[in-house]
Amino acid sequence: MSETKQGGTLFGTAEIEAMLPHRYPMLLVDRIIEMDPGKRIVGLKNVTMNEWFFQGHFPGHPIMPGVLIVEAMAQCGGVLVLKMLKEPESKLFYFMSIDECKFRRPVTPGDTLKFVLVVEKIKGNICRMRGEAFVDGELACEAVLLSMLLDRQGA
Repeated sequence: MSETKQGGTLFGTAEIEAMLPHRYPMLLVDRIIEMDPGKRIVGLKNVTMNEWFFQGHFPGHPIMPGVLIVEAMAQCGGVLVLKMLKEPESKLFYFMSIDECKFRRPVTPGDTLKFVLVVEKIKGNICRMRGEAFVDGELACEAVLLSMLLDRQGA
């Protein structure tokens, strides 16, 4: 059963920070708006002109770096998987691979990225997810992400 909350925000920044170790400027997810536990998650990132990466990417023609779009996508996926655990603060979610990644359109200041991630397979501490990032309903990026859960103490 899918979870949503009145007003459109299931988890805000404070709740996301309670699960993920990322902090400004590397926390790239603003809100989680929908989640089907263990199966699917939808998150948002509001892209503004004052983002740190626009200073050099590219002056006069700001474009969000693709690697950061994929990172934000993975952070949404991390929330989905960590939310399945009794003690999410005791684990870290690490990339293992990024496959079938394609960038379909540039992401620029003023855009809102909507991330949709679906779990394809979980085996032990390994998770495979298919992710898509949209701007105004148009596909901006897609990738298959393979990640591993590790104990935070041993990392």
